[in-house]
Amino acid sequence: MSAKIKYTDERIGKVKVVPDFLPPPENLIFREEGVKVTIALSKRSVEFFKNEAARHHTRYQQMIRRLLDAYAQHYSARQVTGASGRGARRRAA
Repeated sequence: MSAKIKYTDERIGKVKVVPDFLPPPENLIFREEGVKVTIALSKRSVEFFKNEAARHHTRYQQMIRRLLDAYAQHYSARQVTGASGRGARRRAA
């Protein structure tokens, strides 16, 4: 165990003021614009996400949102690269 620190009332000496380099709180918000929707999900899916969210100390709605975002990003990237898949066949029909 380390020794206890003893504080004194001595002079500190020459002090250099460091300018504030931290961004303001409003610049720390990394949210995309949200759109409220009403959707009916299966009870099994909601229970799954609630249980997983509890295990990871987060919100289940946020987990669902991230999953949907990842899905949309994955398949949006595939469309841009011209990959053929179910979506490509469906559009051609």
